[in-house]
Amino acid sequence: MNESGLAQQLLNLIGGKQNINQVWHCATRLRFTLKDRAKVPKDKIEALDGVITVVEASGQFQVVIGNNVGDVYHEVVKLEPSLSEGETSGETAAQGKMTFKSAFNSLLTFISGVFTPFLGAMAGAGILKGLLSLAVVMGWLTAKSGAYQIWWAAADGIFYFLPIALAFTAAKQLKVNQFVSMAIAAAMVSPGIVALGAKATTIDFFGIPVVPANYTATVLPILLVVVVQKFLEPVFNKLWHESVRNIMAPLCLLVVIVPLTLIVVGPISATVSSWLATAIVSLNKSVPILAGLVLGGFWQVIVIFGVHWALVPVMMNNIAQNGTDLMMPILLPAVLSQAGAALAVFLRTRDAKMKSLAGSSTITALFGITEPTIYGITLKLKKPFYLACVAGAVGGMIVAISGAGANAAALASVLSLPTFIGKGFGLSVVGDVVAFALGTVLTYFFGGINAGAKAKTAPSANSEPGEALAAPVKGVLVPLTGLADEVFASETMGKGVAIVPENGMVKAPVAGVIRLLYPTGHAIGIQSDKGSEILIHIGIDTVNLKGKHFQPLVAQGQHVEIGTPLVQFDHEAIEKEGYESTVMMIVTNSDQYQIATLGQGATDDRPVMTLA
Repeated sequence: MNESGLAQQLLNLIGGKQNINQVWHCATRLRFTLKDRAKVPKDKIEALDGVITVVEASGQFQVVIGNNVGDVYHEVVKLEPSLSEGETSGETAAQGKMTFKSAFNSLLTFISGVFTPFLGAMAGAGILKGLLSLAVVMGWLTAKSGAYQIWWAAADGIFYFLPIALAFTAAKQLKVNQFVSMAIAAAMVSPGIVALGAKATTIDFFGIPVVPANYTATVLPILLVVVVQKFLEPVFNKLWHESVRNIMAPLCLLVVIVPLTLIVVGPISATVSSWLATAIVSLNKSVPILAGLVLGGFWQVIVIFGVHWALVPVMMNNIAQNGTDLMMPILLPAVLSQAGAALAVFLRTRDAKMKSLAGSSTITALFGITEPTIYGITLKLKKPFYLACVAGAVGGMIVAISGAGANAAALASVLSLPTFIGKGFGLSVVGDVVAFALGTVLTYFFGGINAGAKAKTAPSANSEPGEALAAPVKGVLVPLTGLADEVFASETMGKGVAIVPENGMVKAPVAGVIRLLYPTGHAIGIQSDKGSEILIHIGIDTVNLKGKHFQPLVAQGQHVEIGTPLVQFDHEAIEKEGYESTVMMIVTNSDQYQIATLGQGATDDRPVMTLA
């Protein structure tokens, strides 16, 4: 399937822009924040040709595509241009009560959205820095040569002016004026301010002392500044008439925020950044084996859950504060061990599709892109993933003991090796080789690979025929195709029935296990004892009620019998709020059955569908 066709199918299955708050991409994943996750058939998306897998983490619905994710993203934007700037369609998704988990997910979403757009450019610049260092060490260039100085400017520019790039992406995430944010960042790295920081010259702002600091290549200060802008910008927008707002509001923001940054926000964040960098260096120096074991062994696990973004600004801060980062070199064994495991699968398996995927995944992993390897090969086969983690831990400990550091930010790959040139470089390379070799050997002999190992395919049928589904609620049957919600009406999620409820009690239509239970109570997923996968969705767009008028009566993972009460809801109150209270029952794995609807009109708890 080409990128255009894949983009169209993804939009259709996700529910179009009406169900998307935001979409962006990283190196291999198309990342969505959705309004109503219950409307999205994950299994059907995973079965699409061109999709490796789907990961739900950090409050995001992440579609793992691989190296051509950028092309698919551009096709999505071409189909829905309003998504290109991260705009939302209608109201944003209901978030419900703020919890530590939701706050942490929001933070990770913010961090990934801030750093993802320019990681490629920054990684390329970082590698160029490393290559220039190698060229000087080998005597191919001198630091005074014109070629070196020009290429150094190309490599160092994005790091020197990093606050400006961060201002643009952070402002986009927080939906404030991006160009005002960039203007503030430009002031922070302007020659005059940089000179004051270099000379430690103290000045004052109407008698208030300004502590000199160098903000070039820093991360935390500008992020905090944009957060401050988020609170002040609406205030200044309200002060001015729309005829002059576009000029006067930015003027006020610059007049207030730039001094505030240099007097308060900047020094505080710079101090915190320095403390954080010092703490990490101390930890690496005092217990390097532990640091290597954790980062080398568990980095790919961290990546799977999407929380690795929390460490990206930490690593960049280390470089800004100390000139090097000790964490980045330790991550390379974690990457190379997965590449080694994929190579072992390539050498061992006789399945043509698996061999082809393993071969290409080995190459992409060597260059730092591990998602195709993890989701298509090692994690699917389980043992290779675990063994690769062991190999990564061993290699990581060796690298940590070496004390090698990265002098520029770059994607952990064989191309990033030049950025590690310096103290401990030789021993760190030994650790990398050990991780790759050990990942290959362990997986080859103990990975449980056989000729029958298959690459990822669409989910196989695991269901029994001859199942009847009772009505989940008392009411009147109506055609699913006549609903106002296009996602359900088009039967994109699967075939099913709709019932206009007469009471507010939803009961189990089959015996099975509660696999999904949304905190808002508006949707519940059941896997029946015979294998059918059923989604019960109460109302249309009722996710916006944030759980109001819904009371779940069961827990996720609980086994239920036919007729077990699942959710109690107030259908009259829901309708007074302006929402339809129609209850939909969808068989999400409809492609595995011949489905028949039994009758129309009023129903209680009698069978309304049969699966054969």
